[in-house]
Amino acid sequence: MFCYQCEETLNGKGCTKVGVCGKKDDVATLQDLLIYTLKGISFWASRSRKLGLVDEKADLAIIKGLFATVTNVNFDPSRFVEYIKEDLEIRDNLKEKFLNAYKKRYSKDFKEDIPDCANWKLKDFSKETLLSKGADVGILSDKIDEDVRSLREFMIISLKGMAAYMDHAYILGFKDDELFAFVEEALDASVRIKDVNTMFDYVVRTGKVGLKAMELLDRANTSHYGNPEPTMVNIGVRPGPAILISGHDLKDLEDLLDQTKGTGVNVYTHGEMLPANAYPYFKRYDNLVGNYGNSWWMQNKEFESFNGPIIMTTNCLTPPSESYKWRVFTTGLVGWPEVKHIPDRTGNQKDFSAVIKMALEIGKGPTQIESGKIPIGYARNTVLEMADTITQMVRDGKIKRFFVLSGCDGRFKSREYYTTLATKLPKDTVILTSGCAKYRYNKLDLGQIEGLPRILDAGQCNDSYTWIATASKLAEIFGAESVNDLPISFDLAWYEQKAAFILNVLLSLGVKNIRLGPTLPAFVSPNILNVLVEKFQIKPNGNVDTDLEMMMQGK
Repeated sequence: MFCYQCEETLNGKGCTKVGVCGKKDDVATLQDLLIYTLKGISFWASRSRKLGLVDEKADLAIIKGLFATVTNVNFDPSRFVEYIKEDLEIRDNLKEKFLNAYKKRYSKDFKEDIPDCANWKLKDFSKETLLSKGADVGILSDKIDEDVRSLREFMIISLKGMAAYMDHAYILGFKDDELFAFVEEALDASVRIKDVNTMFDYVVRTGKVGLKAMELLDRANTSHYGNPEPTMVNIGVRPGPAILISGHDLKDLEDLLDQTKGTGVNVYTHGEMLPANAYPYFKRYDNLVGNYGNSWWMQNKEFESFNGPIIMTTNCLTPPSESYKWRVFTTGLVGWPEVKHIPDRTGNQKDFSAVIKMALEIGKGPTQIESGKIPIGYARNTVLEMADTITQMVRDGKIKRFFVLSGCDGRFKSREYYTTLATKLPKDTVILTSGCAKYRYNKLDLGQIEGLPRILDAGQCNDSYTWIATASKLAEIFGAESVNDLPISFDLAWYEQKAAFILNVLLSLGVKNIRLGPTLPAFVSPNILNVLVEKFQIKPNGNVDTDLEMMMQGK
């Protein structure tokens, strides 16, 4: 195996025997083969579109396949075998439809060179056969320029993050055909493009198109669940049987809350599901009692103490301990060998009856690990409604600077940088946050500025659109030419592919002086890093005091 898509990749270079995330080599190889298969579907899909043929089944297969390979989503090799088998059937059906339509329109056979990814066949679909093929199509399998490979993988990693946004939106009934078309065009281009300039253009385009995906999900969530409201969320516990739900999928939470009404079962959010407590839609459920625990990497300890069943809805799963694995359920694209899986919806809802039954049979509430309440709910609508007030506070000198401390958390000690930075920020500065990076500082008492919390939590990593919309609004109010002219500094924490995607969106918007950490991406080659430094002044974060001094100067 070779995988270097996450921040914790081994020695900052790449995992070659087993992933630091817990991914085994067979899963890594099958994921490589799945991506290769999606490139093949994209070859036919992008050409079919030129003939007016749109295959929604193919569109969804590509999006879900990309999302399934995001770090900490699916560790089950049997699921990837099924994905590849299903996707090859989709690819070949689309190929046949395209060839027939092409011949009918042009009265001749299609003569373009067809890449192997769009045409390969196997004698069987055994895991061993697929692993043999997968070993030939990994990231390092082709002999191309290092910088082209770096840009190609940056683009594909960004597409994985974009696919997560698109999948969440689609589940709520929102889609944009332009987004599907671009993903297919880009995956097809990843096979053909061999020069740095063209591949760099595709990376930039991925960021620009990706902004539309961010806006689409924001619209999907707020249309369905209302605009998040400033909310104080309970982080203690109540007596009684309980279910913990983690991940990002709000529709799964909705289904669960509907099915637990009147059962006596309390529901707690965990990790990136915390922001759900701020949506008006979810506040009508009396049995949604608050949030339990912290960031994803602490789940082994916190899932143990929770006592009841746990539902993992999207990425953020870590290898479950044997002591509580029997209480874990996966759903959607999430998977772990020998862990119970809740199937996809066949009607309006998923069936969580097995989870509810287990909670009632255990009958035991979670062990309390903390108490009190924390503020959330400062998403796009709330912050934009406050824009004039915030602007006046800046003009009056009551707010000197905003710090976007957003992104992912991780388990390494170097992540303490963000806690230290938050505590050292001057009291006339405000933190804008989203994603699980906030767990490094969201329970600190950093005070307020005239009633405004100094930590404004927009929600999930999926809600990072808030800070782009906010910065654009502030630039408009102040008459600034760009976000770079505002008193805003970006010091981002990354771990997985959605964070890399968000970074790409910011770069495509021309945002400069972004600090990124705790390490720079292994998939960025030295030459490409030099380009990013020269063009965008991107830099690694380092010493807290030095970084803070520079950021206060706008550097």
